[in-house]
Parts: sequence; C-alpha cells; structure tokens
Amino acid sequence: MTSVKDTHYLIADVRLEEGFERDGDVIVATRTALYTLEIRDGRIAALHAAGSLLPAGLPTYRANGQLALPTLRDMHIHLDKTFYGGPWQAPRPRKGKTIMDMIALEEKLLPQLLPTSVERAEGLIALLQSKGSTVARSHCNIDPVSGLKSLEHLKRALEKHTDDFACEIVAFPQHGLLHSRVEGLMREAMGIGVDFVGGLDPTNIDGAMEKSLDAMFQIALDTGKGVDIHLHEGNPSGIAAIDYMLDMVEKTPALKNRLTISHAFALADLGPEQLAQTAARLAENGVAIASTVPIGRMVMPLAQLCEAGVAVMTGTDSVIDHWSPFGSGDMLEKANLYAQLYRGSDEYSLSRSLAISTGGVLPLDDDGNRVWPKVGDEAGFSLAPASCTAEAVARLPARTATFHKGRLVSGSVEKAGT
Repeated sequence: MTSVKDTHYLIADVRLEEGFERDGDVIVATRTALYTLEIRDGRIAALHAAGSLLPAGLPTYRANGQLALPTLRDMHIHLDKTFYGGPWQAPRPRKGKTIMDMIALEEKLLPQLLPTSVERAEGLIALLQSKGSTVARSHCNIDPVSGLKSLEHLKRALEKHTDDFACEIVAFPQHGLLHSRVEGLMREAMGIGVDFVGGLDPTNIDGAMEKSLDAMFQIALDTGKGVDIHLHEGNPSGIAAIDYMLDMVEKTPALKNRLTISHAFALADLGPEQLAQTAARLAENGVAIASTVPIGRMVMPLAQLCEAGVAVMTGTDSVIDHWSPFGSGDMLEKANLYAQLYRGSDEYSLSRSLAISTGGVLPLDDDGNRVWPKVGDEAGFSLAPASCTAEAVARLPARTATFHKGRLVSGSVEKAGT
C-alpha cells in the first residue's frame, strides 16, 4: 500500500459526477469531469477543476481518471465471531434445525473462536476497507459462555484502527436477553464502550415479547443508548413486536430516532395497506431498518420503505461463520443487488441504488445537481475504475484505494513524478 502520511496534499485526475444527460425526459448518461482534490487535515479543502492553477509545493498523487465513490457503510456485521482468516469451514446443515439448535452449537464454538477473535476481527476490518467501507456497526455477543470477552476482544481490535475505521458497537444477547439471563452483563457492557443495546426475537427465543422488549428498552433508557434489535420472526409475532416497539417509541420521546430493527422479516408478510401504515409510523418515529437485502422466496419491501421515508441501511451480517459462508464484505455489491431486486437497470435507477450502502450520500441529487463531495466534507471516499456511479453499481469494479479522514487505509495511489 502506498503510504500517504501527508496532512495537506493533492490527488489529481479524480473523476467526479457533474450531472445527468437526457434524451428528452429520459436520463441516459451521467456527465463527469476530472478534478484535483485538495486534502487538508482530513477534510476536502478545495475542488480544483481541470486546468486550474494549483497550490504550489504540495505532495501530489494521481487517481488516473478513476471515479470517486462516497464512503461505503456496513451497518450490520458481526466482527467478533468469524471463520474469516482461518481454515475453510462450512456451516453445519441447517435443515431440521431450530434457532435453539444453532444457539447450542454456538455455545460449543465460542471457546474455540475467542483465542483468535482479535486477529480475525482485524482481518475483517481490512476486508471491509479494501471494498471501500470505513464505517460500520458491529453486533457483539454478550452471552453466558463468553461473558464480556467477545466485547473486550472486539474493542482491542478496534482500538488498533481508531484512525482508519469508525465502528459502532451493539451489545447483542445472541442467546436471548431473558433466555440466557444476561441483563446484568448487558448493563456492564454499556459502561465499556457500547453504543447500542441489542435484542433478539422476543417471542421465539425469550418466550415473553413484552417482558423482553421492556427489559431491552429499560437498559437503553437507563444508560442513554440507542437500540438495535435482531428481529427474524415472521407473523403474527413479528409484526406484534414491531407494533409494540412503535408504541413504546411514540410514548417515550427519548427513544425517537434511536431505534433500528435489523432484518424485520415480518414486514415482508404485510399487505399493501398495513405495510403503508407501518412504514408511515416507522418514518415518523425515526425507526431505521437494517437489511442484508435477502434473496429467495422472501422479498423484503425495501423500496416501499424507502419511498415512505424510512431510513434503510444494509450490511454484510456474516462473511463466513457458522451461520453463512457467502458474505463478501462488499457494500457496493449490496447496492447492485438492491438495484436488481427493486430499482431497475437504467442509469438513474442504478445511480440511486447506491444510497442504501452510503447512508444516503450520493454524488448527485435526484435532479442531477452535485451534492458530494463538497468543500469542508470529511475526506472519505474510494477510487474505482468506473465512468460513473451507475456503472460502478452495475459492474462492481475493484476499489483500488480507500481513504478515511484523508488517510489512505487500503490500496494504493500513484505518486506524481514517479
């Protein structure tokens, strides 16, 4: 990796989007131009158009016409328990197995994973960075087997990357908040660098929806944390849990804009009218949905949620572990999948699909005006050999360089004059 240690430097020949090109009313292409980005103290100090007089004496690097993409965000991943970086190991057969069977298996696996969990978490961080992601939210096991060790190991890994990777942590009661009796451990976790209280299937795992959700929310209220719950349950228990959580947020102002429901599979079972009503409540109360964009028989109503104003984000979940071996760690791939399932293959639809992977940040707004990057923005982006966002989403080019707060954290760029 090329070392870029400068705090004030230039990156020449960066391709930025300028606007849409139309054939009548139809957007058929994206207009781009080359710029020199001036980076100072981790932020974009200036955007110098081609041919402009550049500041003299600054270290200069070349992007060679590559496209700048906004920072990608993996907002649902488990960095603390993974087979990644170890020998190949496929998950056990799932047919006929219940979630309780998987929990029993995990109880046996965790002691085997803990000794290498710091190194493997760092390996996953490097993988995400190589794909253009330097912002993430990681769920971390809080369970009777590992206690707080998984959290301690994850924090140790993250502390080595404070300058090149930003990660929120969710304390995740993987074996059930009530079922595994970990409320005390969860409260301890809140005091050692956790950002969110997690939860898991309050009916199917804990067997007491209201009691489980009340306990989860009370921890959050007592500690001033947000909430991010795994909700895999279908209907009727899944939508009952969503309605109960929405009722709780509506009567508790401190929870507004602080709840994420991960997976939320029950939404796929709703009819159009009930979905519209639920989506409106989610949007009104600032409740986000984190989805892996699942494929198969169940198609999540992600497009309808986005249209209703719900914040929808995506994540890897598992790269390779005892749950799944299919994760790539590539959020651009998630945008590609979102486009295929929901948006379409035209220039405009492809370009809009990137939003699910960037926290809503797009180079062009819906009218084709450039809104990213701007002077003063944090200098976080990746470079890719693509002509525009639409091509990047459709064709998934490699990310040749990834920058976080002005630091080159993965890949390389050419030094001018070499």
